[in-house]
Formats: sequence, structure tokens, C-alpha cells
Amino acid sequence: MAYEDRVLDALGDPTRRLVFKRLRRGARSVGEIAEGMNVSRPAVSQHLTVLKQAGLVVARAEGTRRLYAVDTRGIERLRSWLDGFWDEALSAFRKA
Repeated sequence: MAYEDRVLDALGDPTRRLVFKRLRRGARSVGEIAEGMNVSRPAVSQHLTVLKQAGLVVARAEGTRRLYAVDTRGIERLRSWLDGFWDEALSAFRKA
């Protein structure tokens, strides 16, 4: 599966998008991410695994906890892919 397909599939789930949005404020543990959500911590962990496999999230150990954060490399890669659409649109506009 292509990178962009993995990313779009990962973000296609509303719960995963919420998990991802919560990471915009900085690194969080699974418990912190799950707080106030209508899903269990194990479910949040599964969503984080999908986001990590898509290259959108990184994890690091801090003592006995794992902290998750947005992977800026993945975001930059997605942005480059999306910019390709803009480049194609501008080229078509120039030709017109």
C-alpha cells in the first residue's frame, strides 16, 4: 500500500482523527489521550498503532510510560504529496 493510502486510511477513522488532534498539543501518554473519550485505553493504543504505522505518530519511552507525539517527518511527507495536486492545478491553469 502506498504511503498516502496508509495516511488517508489512518485519518479516515473519526476516533483516530481525534487521537491525532490531541497530539497536536504535544506528547501525551495513552491515558492522557484517552481521558474524556468514549473509548478504552486499549482501543486508543490500537489507534496509535495504526497512526504510527502510517508514519504520523512516533513513540518514546519515558520511564515506565510511552509518550506519543506527531511525527513531523510524516506530516511533511503528506504535505509534499498534497502540494503535488496544487502544482498540477497551477500547470493546468497556465496551459489554459
